[in-house]
Amino acid sequence: MAVVHFAGARYPREPAETVLEALLAGGAEVPYACRAGVCLACLMRVREGTVPAPAQAGLRETLKETGHFLPCVCRPEGDLMVAPVEDAAVWGRAVVRAVAPLAPAMVRVTVEPATPLYYRAGQFIALRRADGLVRSYSLASVPRLDRGLQIHVRRLPGGVMSNWVHDRLAPGEALDIQGPNGASFYVEGRPDQPMLLIATGSGLGALFAIARDALASGHRGEIRLYHGSRHPGGLYLRKAQATIAACHPNFIPVACVSGAAVPAGARAGRTDAAAFADRPELAGWRVHLCGNPAMVAAARKRAYLAGARLDDIDADPFVLKDLRRRPRD
Repeated sequence: MAVVHFAGARYPREPAETVLEALLAGGAEVPYACRAGVCLACLMRVREGTVPAPAQAGLRETLKETGHFLPCVCRPEGDLMVAPVEDAAVWGRAVVRAVAPLAPAMVRVTVEPATPLYYRAGQFIALRRADGLVRSYSLASVPRLDRGLQIHVRRLPGGVMSNWVHDRLAPGEALDIQGPNGASFYVEGRPDQPMLLIATGSGLGALFAIARDALASGHRGEIRLYHGSRHPGGLYLRKAQATIAACHPNFIPVACVSGAAVPAGARAGRTDAAAFADRPELAGWRVHLCGNPAMVAAARKRAYLAGARLDDIDADPFVLKDLRRRPRD
C-alpha cells in the first residue's frame, strides 16, 4: 500500500484512491471543492516523489515546474511527500471594482488585480475570500476590450459563495486570486475555421468572451453561439449579442429555453440539441463547451461523433462542491 506523507503524518492510500481521498479518509484538514480537477481549491506541492501528468493538467507552466499538482485527480504509482501551497507563490491580491446585475439571478463582478495579469478570454481564476473559502470562475472579459477581470456569478440555492457575492460583496472588497488557468480560449492561426460554442447558465460569459476575442482578432469563419436556460430569466446579454451580430454577420447567437414560456426570439428545447440539429456535421469545426457538467460531457462526445477532432473540442464543465445533486439552469 502506498503512503502519502503530509504535515508529519502518514496516510495509507489504496491504488484506486486519489491523494485527496487518502488525506480526507485519514482525517487531514485540507481545502477542497469540486474533487474533479477543475477548481484548484485543493492545490498542493510535491516535495518528494513523482506525480502523474494528469494531476498537473491545466496548470500554468510555472506551477508545474515548482511541483504544484491537484491531489483530487492524483493517483501516483508510489509514495509521495506533499505540502500545502505557499500563498506568495500562488495567490495574488485583487480589489472588487464593480458588482452589476445582468439578470434576476446573475451578476457581473469586476476585479482589479494588484499586479497586471496576462490571461486569455475563457480561462478561469480562483477567488478566495477572507475566511479561506475558494471557488473558481471563468473569465468573461477580453483583455484588449474590457477593463479589469470580469466574472459572471449565478445565485445558486444554498451556494455559500454565490449568495455571499450577490448579497454582500461590494466595491472595495479585497480578495485573493489565483490564475489564470485552463486551455479553453480562442487560438489564432485558423481565421476561417467555423466555431460552435454551446453554453448553459453563466457559461455564456466565457463563451461570449471567446467569440468577442475571435472577432477582435479578425476571425472570418462562422461563429455560432448557443446559450441555454431552463427558464427565460436565465437568459442574459441578448442585447449585447445582437449588437455584435449586427456588426459581424459571421456571428450567430442562439438563445434556447428548455422549460415553458419560451420568449420571443428564443428556441424551445435544450441548447445542445438545437446546436447539433443545426450543425450535425462538425468535421473541421472548433467546439467550445461550458456550463452544466452533464451537458458538457454529452456534447463533447456528440461533437466528436459528428466529426470534430478531439483536440478541437474544449470543455469547461462547472463542477460544484455542495450542490452537485441540484440541477443548474
